[in-house]
Amino acid sequence: MPDSLEHPPRLILASSSRYRRELLERLRLPYEMAVPAIDETPLVGETPATTALRLAEAKARAVAAGAGDHALVIGSDQVATFGGNQIGKPGTHEKALAQLRTMRGREVEFHSALCLLNSRDGSTQVEDVITRVRFRDLSDAELDAYLRAETPYDVAGSAKSEGLGIALLDAIDSSDPTALVGLPLIALTRMLRTAGYPLLRGAQ
Repeated sequence: MPDSLEHPPRLILASSSRYRRELLERLRLPYEMAVPAIDETPLVGETPATTALRLAEAKARAVAAGAGDHALVIGSDQVATFGGNQIGKPGTHEKALAQLRTMRGREVEFHSALCLLNSRDGSTQVEDVITRVRFRDLSDAELDAYLRAETPYDVAGSAKSEGLGIALLDAIDSSDPTALVGLPLIALTRMLRTAGYPLLRGAQ
């Protein structure tokens, strides 16, 4: 049964990511944030899509365990893949430069998985939104200049499309323009409607 408009469930974002927080704030809904304590290591032989979906649900379940019985918990995870291998967050300038050198002139696939979990009955809605990105064939000097300006060392693939990283990209192919940033809002709003959440009436 959908929750009533008079007493909608709490929304909880199971993440510490400022990028996901900034995206969720576009919906102008009241929400809380909680950091999920899970191991995000990919399993041996796991496909990128499976990794992303598993971790998105694991994050939501970890936070839902302490959320009470009247909450919708949003879990999300993103996995980038290139040449059949998963691409992680570089962490350092040197690793980021190596990533971008490898990917220039090539296509990278991003799996942005989303899980909306209803703590009342444990039910979930899950979706993997795929984005294909083609990188420009830029020089080492251009890549280095970008990294020093943007410092995107906490971003898988080292390119922040919502910032200067858009200059690295030749094309983006996705059904949801917010998916590449880390939280697919088109999918999320669809899930919230299915859950009976008063999406527009709850906007502030």
